[in-house]
Amino acid sequence: MDKSIAVKFENVSFSYIDANVLENASFHIHSGEFTAMIGPNGSGKTTVLKLLLGLEKQSGGIIEIFGIPRSAGNFTAGKTGNIQNENISYVSQQMPADNLFPITVRDIVRMGMLRPLKGYAKNNSAVEEALEKTGIADLAPRLYHSLSGGQKRRTLVSRALAAKPRLLVLDEPAANMDSESERLLYKTLGAYKGETTILLVTHDTGFVSSLTDRVLCLGDEFKIVQHRTEENISGRHGSASQEVHVLHGENITCC
Repeated sequence: MDKSIAVKFENVSFSYIDANVLENASFHIHSGEFTAMIGPNGSGKTTVLKLLLGLEKQSGGIIEIFGIPRSAGNFTAGKTGNIQNENISYVSQQMPADNLFPITVRDIVRMGMLRPLKGYAKNNSAVEEALEKTGIADLAPRLYHSLSGGQKRRTLVSRALAAKPRLLVLDEPAANMDSESERLLYKTLGAYKGETTILLVTHDTGFVSSLTDRVLCLGDEFKIVQHRTEENISGRHGSASQEVHVLHGENITCC
C-alpha cells in the first residue's frame, strides 16, 4: 500500500458567525486507508466535509488533498449532490430526484463519468464494472425512482466508484438501509480498501469495524481526536469492536 498522505488537515480553524466549530484541529489519512469519522449531531462532521471538498474556506491552517492545497470553489457541484474532480468523488446523504423523470440506474451511474467542461468520459466499461462491483447490475435498466432506499444508496455509491476516484467521501451511506443492503454496501467498500482512500461519516462504527484503519472523533473542544485501530478489543467510542490507539495531542505524528 502507498503510505503517502492522501488527506492533510493541519491546525485548521473555522467558525460561523455565531459559533466556533474547529480550533487548530489536525488529522491525516494515508493513501488507501479506510477512515471513519464519528461524532454527535452538531459536532462539525459536515463542516469538515465542506472544508475538504472546497465548499467552505478555513480561517486558519492547512488543508491538502494529495499534496494540493484545498480552497473554496475547487469543485463543481450540481443539484445531484455529486461533487467531484479528477481525484475525488462524494456521496451525499440524499440525491434530489423528480419521480416523474425517467432516469435509469445505468444513467445515474454514468453520471459519475461526467467531467466539468469536458462532457462524459468515453470509458463506458467503468460504468459496467461499478454496477457489477456494487451488486446492482440487474437493476441497471430500472427507473431510479422505483428503487428501495438501500438500492438508491448503492446506486449513488456505484456512480461515485465509476469515476475511479483516488478519494471517496461518503456521508452516512447506510442511512435508512435495511441490514442486508448495509451488508452489501460495506462488502463493496471493503473490496476497494487499499485501492481507494475512503472517508466515511457515520454515527455508528460497529458495522465497519472490520474495515476501519483510522477513526476521527469530533465533539471535544473544537478538536478532532485521531485514533488508529488495531486488535479486536472494545474501543473507547462505543460499538467499534477494535482497540483504539489514541494519537491526539497538539502534534499528531504520522503513524
